[in-house]
Amino acid sequence: MASSLFLLLDDMAALLDDVAAQTKIAAQKTAGVLGDDLALNAEQVSGVRAERELPVVWAVFKGSMLNKAILVPAALLISAVAPSLIIVMLMIGGAYLCYEGVEKILHVYLESKEKIDEHRAELTNALLDPEADLVALEKEKIKGAIRTDFILSAEIIVITLGTVAASTLPTRIAVLVTIALAMTLGVYGLVAGIVKIDDAGLHLSKKDSVILKYIGRGLLAAAPLLMKALSFFGTVAMFLVGGGILTHGFHQLSHAIEGLAHSAATLPGIGSVLAAITPMLANATVGIIAGSILVAVIHYIQKLRGKSAH
Repeated sequence: MASSLFLLLDDMAALLDDVAAQTKIAAQKTAGVLGDDLALNAEQVSGVRAERELPVVWAVFKGSMLNKAILVPAALLISAVAPSLIIVMLMIGGAYLCYEGVEKILHVYLESKEKIDEHRAELTNALLDPEADLVALEKEKIKGAIRTDFILSAEIIVITLGTVAASTLPTRIAVLVTIALAMTLGVYGLVAGIVKIDDAGLHLSKKDSVILKYIGRGLLAAAPLLMKALSFFGTVAMFLVGGGILTHGFHQLSHAIEGLAHSAATLPGIGSVLAAITPMLANATVGIIAGSILVAVIHYIQKLRGKSAH
């Protein structure tokens, strides 16, 4: 009986070790989507009154947990019934990340400054107008953030599922649930902190202490820069992750990139550095090219539909 207990404990320890290792790998692979999820949700939540920011974050957090409660069982069902679909889903998810990355860049550079200023003015007037329907404004923001979260959560779950596809069912369940909970808590905990940085800065800047005033002004100056940095690195990560998924889906392309990295490693002096960055540059390049092609195709289809409608 004692030996059976020890065997059970040994099996549980092996399972936990496997779950920890697989979770670490999955977390690394989904880090790019996490950065974009963080930036997009922080942007979505911004624009409501200061006292309503945390309640809005809490509402989106609950919506995100519901998204995960739908996506995790669905992913497990697919892995059990049609495991071959995982690769297809990964490729579609990778292509979508690349498409969204290019769309973000085009949105920043092609949208006119007047249009952006007009949108900001409308939002400011709505917040300052005592008769404005702030409940409706909040609901729209919450719905938009939950929709965005569903898409990005699906990406995280699919990438994680691809990582643990060959593992046992208990390991798949444990890793998916761990990643889902950790990502949700991590993202919305950070979002709550980010949206309150400017409030903390404003509070400290009104203190009598010179040091606290400087800290407060620093936080006020840092808040918009942090948002821009998150958006930038989130976009870069989308190309790295999306392009990486696509290159691994095409074995010949993946082998070609590995060959380039090995060739770079033989160069004297900087070989090790080039070997490390070559796969990242290659994945990013594939991501940008794939995203650009998808954007062009989809915009062309939309243009044709617009003409046929007239």
